[in-house]
Amino acid sequence: MTTSTNSAAQKKPRTMSGPAKAGDFLDSRTGAAKAVREFARKVFPDHWSFLLGEVALYSFIVLVLTGVFLAIFFVPSMAEVHYPTDQLPTSMQGVEMSEAFKSTLELSFEVRGGLLMRQMHHWAALLFMAAITAHMFRVFFTGAFRRPRELNWVVGFTLLILGLLAGFTGYSLPDDVLSGNGLRIADGVAKSIPILGSYVSYGLFGGEFPGTVIIPRLFTAHILLVPGLILALVSIHLMMVVVHKHTQYPGPGKTNKNVVGYPVLPVYAAKAGGFFFIVFGVIALMGAFLSINNVWNYGPYDPSPVSAGAQPDWYMLFLEGALRLMPGQTEYVIGGYTLSLNILVPGVVIPGVLFTLLGAWPFIEKAATKDTGEHHILDRPRNAPVRTAIGVSIITAFLVLVIAGSNDLVATHLGLDLNLITWVLRFGFFLLPWLAFYLTKRICLALQRRDRELVLHGHETGRVVQLENGAMMEVHRPLNPYERWTLVSFEDRAPIEIEPEVDANGIERKGYKADRIKQRLSRFFYEDRVRPVSPQELAAAHEEHAHLASTSVATLDPKDQEAVYRALEAKSKVDSNRS
Repeated sequence: MTTSTNSAAQKKPRTMSGPAKAGDFLDSRTGAAKAVREFARKVFPDHWSFLLGEVALYSFIVLVLTGVFLAIFFVPSMAEVHYPTDQLPTSMQGVEMSEAFKSTLELSFEVRGGLLMRQMHHWAALLFMAAITAHMFRVFFTGAFRRPRELNWVVGFTLLILGLLAGFTGYSLPDDVLSGNGLRIADGVAKSIPILGSYVSYGLFGGEFPGTVIIPRLFTAHILLVPGLILALVSIHLMMVVVHKHTQYPGPGKTNKNVVGYPVLPVYAAKAGGFFFIVFGVIALMGAFLSINNVWNYGPYDPSPVSAGAQPDWYMLFLEGALRLMPGQTEYVIGGYTLSLNILVPGVVIPGVLFTLLGAWPFIEKAATKDTGEHHILDRPRNAPVRTAIGVSIITAFLVLVIAGSNDLVATHLGLDLNLITWVLRFGFFLLPWLAFYLTKRICLALQRRDRELVLHGHETGRVVQLENGAMMEVHRPLNPYERWTLVSFEDRAPIEIEPEVDANGIERKGYKADRIKQRLSRFFYEDRVRPVSPQELAAAHEEHAHLASTSVATLDPKDQEAVYRALEAKSKVDSNRS
């Protein structure tokens, strides 16, 4: 018996290149192709304010890269040594110091590129915190924290706290006079906590300050614990951005059900990659040309000296300023125990209230609106006057504390009295935020009224014509649909209404007191408001303008006639849309 095979029926195996084989191998075992394909088609809007979050992400990448280099050479030990007499800087030769400070000096003067890496790491940390703060305020002012992004706001808020913790732990590692004074302040704040203060301090420093274990503990937290948590939360943050889709600013064609922008591949990925190298390059230039944290000018930590003009990094200046503004007389002895309100209030209470308010803000605003809908269109800050005013007042209070943290430099550079500056800032801390709140709210309401007039009457052209009956009329140029959409597409939020205190049978209703608090909160937010222009109001305004214009169109010059005809055309479009 013979068998014949049909060669045409045999399929020739497909040949694949190396990258294709690797991709096929990975996809067949992980199913990653579907996820990559879905992510590559994800659309992101194009607006400059969305780059603030990217600056924070890219700064963190620079922090990780430079931090790995520094961790190789840094010695996290508080063992006492003497600096070699044949190494730079000459001012430190033979000086007794810790291993941590010695390795920091050697990183700066003996390791090739070490000083550049140190300064890049420090500048990247400052930029990281600045970008996070700006990004969170952008989210706050535009209402991007509303449902379904409340949890993402909490994640971002936690990232802000972790950034502060990362900055503090890294700032304290060189063990110089400046960082040592910062640790002494932290020890004082910990000890000011009633009942638990001494236990917190002993647990942190492993005994009486400064102990011998704080630098190794801070090093472990700085390179392992805090970065690990930041990486995990950044991953969760980005995953939520993809799942919830990106927010976008109001405009024609933009709704809560779509995203207008560019896909990740190839447009957005190329732009993001280029922007990363821009951020990296700027940080590298700053590290190369802008000197920062020259620890050899301060010397190793010694509890006795406190250098003048010593300030922490900018993101911790508010705490320094609060401590400087608090009167020192607010210290009391109760039952043999000292209650240090002069440290407890500025070091614990004020930051606690500030951060609690920020972290809980989405839920506070939700209680004022009872809004359960999803929001993917951002607010214009002027359309949320109370929220915008509160944000500006918080920034104002923060700036007052920052200036207070540098009150000695302000006094010496401007030739002013230090005590006078301190008293002015004390009053300013309580008065300026309220003034900023009032002015910001009034400005937002005025801008809303201006937008309303602009929608109803159009742009002023400066041309005034006289009608047949002798009346004078200014020719207005109507808004195009794109301008009008932006000015009218926002929600008309009104104060919430609650049921009466007693029902029809005269029985007191449960939960009335809680509802009453929510109603007062809602009135605080939305009692003063400007409603968006309704289609009926817009049509009535166009009819009035068209009637005035049609009475004497023939008497106008060609330019004015063109403007009037444009207004009539806009009116007809509004009428057709209504029908």
